This record gives sequence, C-alpha cells and structure tokens, in this order.
Amino acid sequence: MRISKEYFLNDDVLFIAEDLIGKYFFTMIGGQLAGGIITETEAYKGINDKASHAYGGRVTKRNATMYAEGGILYVYLCYGMHHLTNIVTNVAGTPDAVLLRGLLPTHGEELMLKRSGRQRITPEIGDGPGRFSKLLGLTTENDTLSVTSDMVWLEDRGIIVPETAIAKLPRVGVDYAGEDAKLPYRFRLRNITGIL
Repeated sequence: MRISKEYFLNDDVLFIAEDLIGKYFFTMIGGQLAGGIITETEAYKGINDKASHAYGGRVTKRNATMYAEGGILYVYLCYGMHHLTNIVTNVAGTPDAVLLRGLLPTHGEELMLKRSGRQRITPEIGDGPGRFSKLLGLTTENDTLSVTSDMVWLEDRGIIVPETAIAKLPRVGVDYAGEDAKLPYRFRLRNITGIL
C-alpha cells in the first residue's frame, strides 16, 4: 500500500523517522525502477535542533525546502560530492525532516549495481546516506519532488518491525551541534533477516 501525503504531515518527526524503518522506498527515474527497504534514518527536529540546517530559523537557498509542507524530498549536496536525501515532514513553516541513511535493495538490483559500481549486492551496499541516494538515482535535481508522485513513492508492505529490532543512536557527523549531537535521533535496523 502506498503511503499517503497525510502520513508526512505528522508533527512528530521522531515517530516518522522510526516508523519508516521497514518501509519500502521506490524511484522510477528514466523509466527504470529501483527500490528497497529503509534500514536507517535520522530525524532533524526544526529550528530548535542545533544539528538541523534550519536551526534558529535560518533560511537559505539550500534549506528553503525544509520549510515546505511535508511529503517532499529535500536533497542537498554534502562535501560537494554526496547527494543526501531527506523527506520533509510536518506542516508548512515547521522545518522537520528525516534523513534517509540506509537501504536494502529489493527491486532493480542490476540497475543499482551499475549506479554503485559494485559487482554484487552485499549487506552494506546501501549503508550511508550518500549510497542511499546513489542507488536510487537521486540528486539535487530531485529536490522538492513529491514522495507520492510517479517518480518517487513509499510503500507499507506490512513488515512488522518490533521496537527491540531498532537501535536508537546518536546522529553521525554533527559534532558541531554540541549536546544535540548526542540525542538518540538515529534509528537503525539491527538485523534485516529478523523481520523478513
């Protein structure tokens, strides 16, 4: 079942970040399908989150997408080379977002091998936000794209993920955020085989 736009308007970004574990993420780019199971996410909680691009109400050309109504992609370039894909959540004006950090490929594996330059699918092929975007063909050109479109969508296929199967960890690469860097806003599936 496709996930509706209303799902992303929820005002609890932590709930969404955790609930997305075990959901399917698909892209249809250039007429080619790719997709898989989301295995890791990070939540960024609005203007009070020192790790967020929108901390303090900051608005820039890059982060303006975060202030839109939930249900669209926020894709930005990191270190000038890695495209990182987020889903904007909450109502317009509240810059909450979920960074997508991990994917287990299930559809379009040959395409994803080509995009990644790998020879075979391994458990870590989709680990990390840069790899997530690369496997699915997402770049900054897809910024603001609806996640309920024909190009990008999510599905709930009924995978039950027990709370005990999800590790709640500090976020990665946000040491500049001080104490906020230590918040357990990263959600990672402990063992994919345990839920399939």
